[in-house]
Amino acid sequence: MKETSSSFGITPEQYMLPAAQQIRMLGPDGQLIPEEAQGTSPGHEYPIPEDDALLAAYEALVVGRRVNDQNYALVRQGRLAVYPSSHGQEACQVGAALALGTGDWMFPTYRDTVATITRGVDPLEVMVSFRGDWHCGYDPLHYKISAMSTPLTTQLLHAVGVAHAAKLRGEDTVVLAMCGDGATSEGDFHEALNFAAVFEVPVVFFVQNNGYAISVPLSAQTAAPSLAHKAIGYGMAGEQVDGNDMVAVLATLRRAVDLARANSMPLLLEAITYRMQAHTNADDDSRYRESAEVEQWKQRDPLLRMRTFLTERGVLDADAETRISGKAEEVAAALRLAMTTEPEMDPLEIFDHVYAAPTAQLREQRAKLADELERSQEG
Repeated sequence: MKETSSSFGITPEQYMLPAAQQIRMLGPDGQLIPEEAQGTSPGHEYPIPEDDALLAAYEALVVGRRVNDQNYALVRQGRLAVYPSSHGQEACQVGAALALGTGDWMFPTYRDTVATITRGVDPLEVMVSFRGDWHCGYDPLHYKISAMSTPLTTQLLHAVGVAHAAKLRGEDTVVLAMCGDGATSEGDFHEALNFAAVFEVPVVFFVQNNGYAISVPLSAQTAAPSLAHKAIGYGMAGEQVDGNDMVAVLATLRRAVDLARANSMPLLLEAITYRMQAHTNADDDSRYRESAEVEQWKQRDPLLRMRTFLTERGVLDADAETRISGKAEEVAAALRLAMTTEPEMDPLEIFDHVYAAPTAQLREQRAKLADELERSQEG
């Protein structure tokens, strides 16, 4: 920590504490704000990503928004059992996926569908778990993405374990551990951060602070100035970013990943964002937040801000917009088709992936179920 901070010409405390103000590059209107107002300071500098990277991020934003809205519609049609939408949080999702290298790992939550898709997983493979077909429809080892975690915060411990193992093996691997603000109230959060700092493993803890842990506001969870301030208590650097500013999210995540890789140390990044839709389709968000609050956050929409910025920068034109919109519609159409087709289920598959080699008890249970199914088919 001393070596890293001294390389920036600042003290370890100045390095570990978040910048005096939230890192932001785009205003709510999509205009690039002056450099002196971006929140940067010595040791907390973030260059603007290249235009081609920003255009790719915008494309992923558009596709992600379309996926979110299509899945929300499929829930209302009864085609999905449940869907935790990230509508409004897509900048965090896209930034998480694009900041990682091909050999790095991502540990997502149940709300990180767009991040998982942006990293290369087929949307259909992601959605089978929300229909109830499989616990995980993709191969985590192939994509280097763990199964999307429904239990709160457990994925952080798994992420730290993977990073520690990679370090022991001498691998060039950074792990991105994703969670929400509610997860920071869990004991697993403390244990994961403390282990990562003590053993100096390359993990970036990425907290998407959308203001609510289901219905519990952040003010009822912590008295800390910010969640980013929690980092210094574990001996790691923390930073806070405008989570609806795609440019700033990508810039801060990129730098966090680079620092974790170069110094084999953990970092904590808190993104301030907002969940525009309900926690899931089973939630009535009108019981705990006002519609006026939602309307205020609509003015900070990450997709609209990015569209304005790239258009005025000359990076996004009408042809590119048409191409990107067409791709998003293709993804949505494929989702509709797949989710309106009844899957052929084999009940015996529930035994196939419990252990690498099935136990005697599992083999016995499988045989009993197979016999019961056979007798049922025979009438």
